[in-house]
Amino acid sequence: MPGQTAAEPDIAGVPDLPGTAEAPPASTAPAPVRGWRGRYPGAARVVRRTTTGLAALLVFLALLVPNKSGYLTSGVFLRIPVEALFGTALLLVLQALRPRARRVTAAVGGAVLGVLTVLKFLDMGFFSVLDRPFDLVLDWILFDDATSFLEDSVGRAGAVAAEIGVVLLVLAVLALISLAVVRVSHLVVRHSAVATQGTFVFGCLWMVLALLGPQTSVGLPFAAGTTADLAQERVHQVRAGLKDKEQFAKESRVDAFRATPPDQLLSGLRGKDVIFTFIESYGRSAVQDPAMAAQVDAVLADGTKRLRAAGFSSRSAFLTSPTYGGGSWLAHSTFNSGLWIKNQQRYRSLTASDRMTLTSAFRRTGAWRTVGIMPGVTRSWPEGKFYGLDHVYDSGKLGYQGPKFSWTPVPDQYSLAAFERLEHGKEGREPVMAEIILASSHNPWAPIPRMIGWDEVGDGSVYDSIKKEGKSPEEVWEDPDRVRDEYRRAIEYSLDSLISYVEKYGGKDTVLVFLGDHQPVTTVTRGKLGRDVPVAIVAHDQAVLDRISDWGWEAGLKPGPKAPVWRMDSFRDRFLGTFSSGASSAPSASPGSSGR
Repeated sequence: MPGQTAAEPDIAGVPDLPGTAEAPPASTAPAPVRGWRGRYPGAARVVRRTTTGLAALLVFLALLVPNKSGYLTSGVFLRIPVEALFGTALLLVLQALRPRARRVTAAVGGAVLGVLTVLKFLDMGFFSVLDRPFDLVLDWILFDDATSFLEDSVGRAGAVAAEIGVVLLVLAVLALISLAVVRVSHLVVRHSAVATQGTFVFGCLWMVLALLGPQTSVGLPFAAGTTADLAQERVHQVRAGLKDKEQFAKESRVDAFRATPPDQLLSGLRGKDVIFTFIESYGRSAVQDPAMAAQVDAVLADGTKRLRAAGFSSRSAFLTSPTYGGGSWLAHSTFNSGLWIKNQQRYRSLTASDRMTLTSAFRRTGAWRTVGIMPGVTRSWPEGKFYGLDHVYDSGKLGYQGPKFSWTPVPDQYSLAAFERLEHGKEGREPVMAEIILASSHNPWAPIPRMIGWDEVGDGSVYDSIKKEGKSPEEVWEDPDRVRDEYRRAIEYSLDSLISYVEKYGGKDTVLVFLGDHQPVTTVTRGKLGRDVPVAIVAHDQAVLDRISDWGWEAGLKPGPKAPVWRMDSFRDRFLGTFSSGASSAPSASPGSSGR
C-alpha cells in the first residue's frame, strides 16, 4: 500500500502481498432484474400472479372435466377433486424430505394428467359417436377410418389440415397442463403453511361429501375422483384388450356348420334369389323414438301393404348390434360369421381366417352366383374373398356418373338399379345371392337424394340437380332437432328405395333379408333405446316363411316394441339351421353368441 513497506502489516496483522488489494465486502442486495420485468415491476407482478392463477385453474379443470359431453354442466366444476388433495399432500411431504424428488414428481404428474385429459376428450368423441369410451389397445386403427371419412367429406387438403390441427392441439394440451402442474407445485411450496391447512380442511370436507353422497344434476358425486377412476378403468381396459385375442380364438373354434356337406347347406332356398341388404344407421330409434317413429312407421306400414299387393309376405324382429353409431363393418362381419365382432382386432383375426360366413355358405354350395353391391367401398377391399363373393361392385364399378352426397358415394336407388342392370335383370342367369349395402342414410344425412322414376335413373347424372335441392351438412348440424329430422328423412328414403325395388323387380323366387347395421350417433338417439336394429325377411313363396314360423317374428316390415330380440351373431346359425337339411334351427352354443 502507499506509504507502507512490503513487510508492514495491515490492520489485521497480516502483511499485504505484493500486487494484491483488499477484497470489497460481499453485497447482500438482490441482483437487478433485467428486461421488461425490471422496467415494469408492477406489470411483471400482475403477469406472474395471473399466470399462476390460470395454471391453477387449468389443473383444476383438467381434474374435473368428465369424459362425456353430456356431463359438461356448471355443477361438474363445483366438485372437490381428490387427486388435487392427494397431489398437494404428496408434494409437501416430498419437499420436506427430498426437494428434487418433488420437482420430478410434479413434472411426471403433469405429463400423466395431460395424457389423461387428452384421453377424456377422446372419450367424449367416442361416446358421442359410438356410445363407448376409446380403447387404448384396440381403437388406434379407427383413426385411419376417420381420416378416410374426412377425405371423402372435405377432400385431401382439408383432411390434412384437420390432422395437423388436431396434432398441434394435443401437443398444446400436453405441454400446457404439464407446465401448469409444475408452476402450481412451486406455489404450494412457497405457501406450504396455507397449502397444508387447505389440504386438511378440504380433505375433511371431501370425506363428509363422500359419506353423505350428494350428486350434481347429471349424477356425478361432489366428492370427485374422476381422473383417478379414469386411470383405473383404463388399466382394466388394457388388460381386457390384451386377453381378448385369446378369448376370440377360443370362440372361433366353435362352428356347428363347418362340416356340413355342400348339398345339405341351404337346401331349402335352392332356386331362390337371396338378397341380404344392410341399411346404414337403421336402428330401433327409427321405429320407436316418438320424434320420428310415426313417419318411419308409416313408410313401413305402406311398404307392407304394397308388397302384400305384389304377393309378398314379411316377418320382422330386432337384432342387437355389436357396434353403435359407426363401425358398420363390425356389424356386417358379426351377422355373416356368427361371431361377436366388437373391435378391430377381432375383425382382422376373422378376415384372416377360413371361417365360413353366411354369404360364403351360398358359394360353397355351388348353386348360386354370389355378388356384393358395395357403393361405400372406394379403394381395394380384399375382404371380398373372405366373404365368398364371386364379384364385388364397388363405387367405381357401378357405372355411376353423378355427384357424391357428402360421405355417400352413390344414392341407394341407383345402387339397386345397378344391381338390376348388372346381375338380377340378366336373361338366362343362375340364381344369385347378393349382399347390398345401402349407404344414403350414412351420417351426416345431408344432402339427401329423393326417389325418382326407375326409368329416370340412367347413369346417375340426374342427381346433379337433386343434390343442389338438398341441405348442406353445416346447415343441418347447427341444430340437433334438425339432425334428427334429416336422419329420419334419410331412413325413409332408403326404405322407400328398397321397397320400391322389390315391388317393381322382385319375383316369385325373391327372398329379401334387410336390417340395420347399428343405431345412429347419440345426437339422434340421445343415448336411448340401446343397440338394437330392425330386421325383416320378405318372400313371395310362403314356404320360406313357414320355415321360420318357430322364430316367433312378427308379421309385417315393422317390429313392435315386444318383438323378439336376438344378438346379431346368432342369426347365421339360426338361418343356416332353418334352411339346411339335416341341421338344427337353434343357434349354436358358441361362447358369446347366445341370443337374447
